[in-house]
Amino acid sequence: MNTYILNIETATTNCSVALSKNGKTIVLEEDNDKNYSHAERLHVYIDTVLKEGNITSKDLSAISVSKGPGSYTGLRIGVSAAKGLAYALNKPLIAVPTLEALAQQVKAESGVIVAMLDARRMEVYSAVYDTNYNEVRETQAQILDESSFMEYLEQGLVYFVGSGVEKTKTIIQHPNARFIDGKLPSANYMGEIANMKYKISDTEDVAYFEPYYLKDFVALKPKPKS
Repeated sequence: MNTYILNIETATTNCSVALSKNGKTIVLEEDNDKNYSHAERLHVYIDTVLKEGNITSKDLSAISVSKGPGSYTGLRIGVSAAKGLAYALNKPLIAVPTLEALAQQVKAESGVIVAMLDARRMEVYSAVYDTNYNEVRETQAQILDESSFMEYLEQGLVYFVGSGVEKTKTIIQHPNARFIDGKLPSANYMGEIANMKYKISDTEDVAYFEPYYLKDFVALKPKPKS
């Protein structure tokens, strides 16, 4: 029996939805709109991938969502949609670590992969994986400097991927550093992870699941009107 999983990725500016069949993406809809129009586009993309995949929502085996870290607003929109669908359809909810799926955009034979998302100023959210996508170092919020990731750079090739690359390559000057530009988290790379989790029933409690923000959200106070 085929396993169909709807994968939702909204952790960054890329609003991305994929339908996977037995772990492989068969339909993908995404758009990197820097204005964060996820709220308008997400449900349209969900309807589109189901239609193009020739299935209905009832045919889904599970709903998977990128759990963070990432944009507070983006994560809220994606997780709210995923929880709503999982509840309404009575389907399992699967949480996919954003950085783990991002790392899968790098294909390498040796070294390590640093998946990183841009945060404020010189900060990034990052995690380190081997070339089989096993976690080597857990997700952290860190301030970049010349010594960042040096323990990995001294041992071999280090592939940096994600929205944090642009600022990283202005700081880290090492012959073993490889910078992969223009990559954002995408639902296209969630299917295999979600399928593996589905097989072992690694699912979330729909009522209590919350995104992984990494740091507490700080709301800026509105400026007083003059």
